[in-house]
Amino acid sequence: MQPGVQRSVQTLAAYASDPARSRGRRHPESEAPTRTAFQRDRDRVIHSTAFRRLVYKTQVFLNHEGDLFRTRLTHSLEVAQLGRSIARSLQLNEDLVEAIALAHDLGHTPFGHAGQDALNACMQALSPSVHGLDGGGFEHNLQSLRVVDELEERYPAFDGLNLCFETREGILKHCSRANAERLERLEPHGVAARFIHGGSPSLEAQLCNLADEIAYNAHDIDDGVRSGLLTLEQLDDVPLFRHYRQQAVTTHPSLSGRRLLFESIRLMLSDQVYDVIDHTRLQMGRHALVDADAPRRLPPLVAFSPGMRERSQVLKTFLLRNLYRHPQVMETTGRAQRVVSDLFERYMTAPQELPEAHGRSSQHARAVADYIAGMTDRFAIREHERLFGAAVFP
Repeated sequence: MQPGVQRSVQTLAAYASDPARSRGRRHPESEAPTRTAFQRDRDRVIHSTAFRRLVYKTQVFLNHEGDLFRTRLTHSLEVAQLGRSIARSLQLNEDLVEAIALAHDLGHTPFGHAGQDALNACMQALSPSVHGLDGGGFEHNLQSLRVVDELEERYPAFDGLNLCFETREGILKHCSRANAERLERLEPHGVAARFIHGGSPSLEAQLCNLADEIAYNAHDIDDGVRSGLLTLEQLDDVPLFRHYRQQAVTTHPSLSGRRLLFESIRLMLSDQVYDVIDHTRLQMGRHALVDADAPRRLPPLVAFSPGMRERSQVLKTFLLRNLYRHPQVMETTGRAQRVVSDLFERYMTAPQELPEAHGRSSQHARAVADYIAGMTDRFAIREHERLFGAAVFP
């Protein structure tokens, strides 16, 4: 290993994931001369086709609804930034955190959770014989792992990106028992084993899970107010946000409008980050974490304090009721689900409409799901108009 690489490893705590001790890749490769294994994973994700597509995939608002709303790409970048900041304070591996954060949404469909729900319903409605060994349904988290393991086509010797075990483990944030057992048959003692036998992922993976939540709660407030679907007055019903808004006004009495919103969100983000750092250090201090595997034998250690967890949950419930289920968002959700369902039905009955590479798969339904999941919002809309001759989103 090069001297510069070695110096970066020496800053890690004993419980951090050390790239020199990685469980490796599914297809063995020689080490890179100037990058650690996790840095290499991050770079592969950034250069992937699926990563570029995230720029035109919905977070809450569709891509065509406004240029300044978050997309899956900007969300992933915000998760990576928050994750790295916390990882640095906890002496965890920043490169692994960044790789997981940038890859965690690669399997998201167009139109966000609306697209996922529609695609899942389409796959679930098929008879079991259609699925074969591949299982039924559709879940974006499992699809993210599928993208990096199989669907990316960049290298001559293998499918996917051939990422390290630790990165893949972090990408697989949750998994049903049935899917975990299927993955375990294909990869014994692999990334799905903890969902069968119990245990936790690495501390870096735990951190990415929480950074994801912190990021989307904050930026969905911003996007909700920008869209006009939420108001600052409504947000005063949320104790967590109200506290930081009052703090911002106390410090800057003349503050109003977007500056007040931004300052309130900034204070909230900072306090949540400090809360995670302090509470996680407290949790770590209660256990003898001699190496990176020690946290895997324990319940999750990276977490909010109980008080912050409770206040954060109130905010999540508020956003669910007032933003994600807002009539305007739900109307758009219905149209998005129609696009996905129509496309699935057409491709199933008319495989000639698929690109040649997808139309020749032995598991046609899964190939259709893969193709639709890889679409951006605007491509899905254009494809629907091409096939059905009507604009679902005028």
